[in-house]
Amino acid sequence: MLQTSGLSVSYGGVAALRDVDLDVGEGRLVGLIGPNGAGKTTFIDALTGFAAYRGAVTLDGRDLRGMTPHERFRLGLARTWQTTELFDDLTVGENIAVARHRLSLPNAVKEIITGSSGSGMVDGVLDLLGLRWARDAMPGDLSEGQRKLVGVARAVASQPRLLCLDEPAAGLDTHESTQLGERLRALADAGTSMLLVDHDMGLVLGVCDWLFVLEFGELIASGAPAEIRRDPRVVRAYLGLEDDEVVGKTRNAEFVVACDGTENS
Repeated sequence: MLQTSGLSVSYGGVAALRDVDLDVGEGRLVGLIGPNGAGKTTFIDALTGFAAYRGAVTLDGRDLRGMTPHERFRLGLARTWQTTELFDDLTVGENIAVARHRLSLPNAVKEIITGSSGSGMVDGVLDLLGLRWARDAMPGDLSEGQRKLVGVARAVASQPRLLCLDEPAAGLDTHESTQLGERLRALADAGTSMLLVDHDMGLVLGVCDWLFVLEFGELIASGAPAEIRRDPRVVRAYLGLEDDEVVGKTRNAEFVVACDGTENS
């Protein structure tokens, strides 16, 4: 459904991404991981039109070259951001209703005539993410993990073809991260295609169908989570080990990553 070919991004003389080939199939939850500075957020920026790039990005076979972020969004390419900004003077349900709204004269006329505000869709999204109880709550009354879920719900409300998630588990505790993973897995099983970027290896390895690994802007590995756990190149990239140390690590244990002070397996 989504495919990149030779995707490259440079800032001045610094190459942030080099010839990245990546694909996301229909209804798949694909992870993109790598150490800090590997180029993960830059990749999402390029996909969604927030960074200039060389190479090709196609969605459902359509080349997105030259399209603005809002044009890509209208084609079904949505994203979340590392910082969740909600409308704190609106309820959770209203936050989601705003996100799904398409500003146009036909839509305005339809809502006036039918009196419909899309409340059924809002409830459906809330149910998918286990947030129906928070429909009338104010964002300021929610925990950080719950706010992150509302941010995901807003993106899902736009009914994207592909949802790019940029570190949705950042700042969450273990319990909140586990809940987030369960909700993302349920979304994927319900047919929402996703590209997940996160440093929480427990989350990524536990819920994704397939993983791509970046290091210094280049893809160094791809495969199922079980393969990535034991890939010497991935262990080397994360732990900075020499070749003989990598052999020992991958021979004696599953891939264990220490990242940002948090250890997950």
